[in-house]
Amino acid sequence: MSVRLKLTLSYAGFLMVAGVLMLASVWMFLLRDVPASWLIPLLPNVPRVFDPSNFGPGVFVTAAAVVLVFLLVFGLLGGWVLAGRMLSPLTRITDATRKAANGSLSHRIRLPGRKDEFRELADAFDTMLARIEAHVAEQRRFAANASHELRTPLAITRTLLDVARNDREHDPVELVDRLHFVNSRAIDLTEALLLLSRAGRRTFTREPADLSLIAEEVAETLFGLAEKRGVAIEVAGDAAHTVGSPALLLQMATNLVHNAIVHNLPADGTVWITTGVLPGAAVIVVENTGEKLAATLVSTLTEPFQRGSERIRADHAGVGLGLAIVESIVEAHDGTLTLTPRPDGGLRVTVRVPLGPVR
Repeated sequence: MSVRLKLTLSYAGFLMVAGVLMLASVWMFLLRDVPASWLIPLLPNVPRVFDPSNFGPGVFVTAAAVVLVFLLVFGLLGGWVLAGRMLSPLTRITDATRKAANGSLSHRIRLPGRKDEFRELADAFDTMLARIEAHVAEQRRFAANASHELRTPLAITRTLLDVARNDREHDPVELVDRLHFVNSRAIDLTEALLLLSRAGRRTFTREPADLSLIAEEVAETLFGLAEKRGVAIEVAGDAAHTVGSPALLLQMATNLVHNAIVHNLPADGTVWITTGVLPGAAVIVVENTGEKLAATLVSTLTEPFQRGSERIRADHAGVGLGLAIVESIVEAHDGTLTLTPRPDGGLRVTVRVPLGPVR
């Protein structure tokens, strides 16, 4: 049976039970001990069949049966109408669900009326559809970009091999070096894609971690690259305990500091790494000097394969997934990532993750 029919029968059944109880109460407490001769004068239009000699339980049962039949019909009709009106929002939600199942994620319920349980359900469903639509669009864009990025080194490799086949006198050492560079770049891109997928699935063991220790380790690891580029690294702040994957958090901090070093001033640049604690959150902030950045450019830097063409350095371009991986790792740790251009040039990146217990 449909829900509407079940509700209709429930309404009618409840009305029948209430009618039976009401009539039984009337008979038990009002009419059972009242002489029939007292009731007839109160009912001037009663047919003569209801004379004092034959007025009794049988007559009352007959009248009660008529009343109950009326209540049954009224309960069925009224219950059917009321159930239809109550369940009409579910019909709209069901239609939207079917459209979403068929691939139409742009449809929204937008249920009108006052805020009740159905309205809350419809609004939650609309919010879910909006998030799914955005996620699907992002995945499609990511797949297209990944396909393009992966196709580039393969195309370059084929071109180099075609040239070498047609030019037998070409230096094989140079060919090998160029193929090695292209192959290394393809491997780096593949590993970055795998890391991004791993962070997005949240398939990692959560352990206690201290962002201040991670910051010091990253600074020590990237000290050689910073020194080579004439960039100073300054680490400061307090312990910032959280719970998550130490390896992924280390990768997150490494990407941030690496970007801060690469996208910096040509000389005498600085990278500041600060850790600390805010109410309910462990925080790591990475800032760097550099060119002044437009807010519109900064808002796109976390998109996959968005390198920021105005800031790119040809000798260390990366694969365009650094900040995308950072954002995925932060989201996997239920944190927030904020990018803000510095007034004097450069970028300020703030990562907040839930505060963990102090070990």
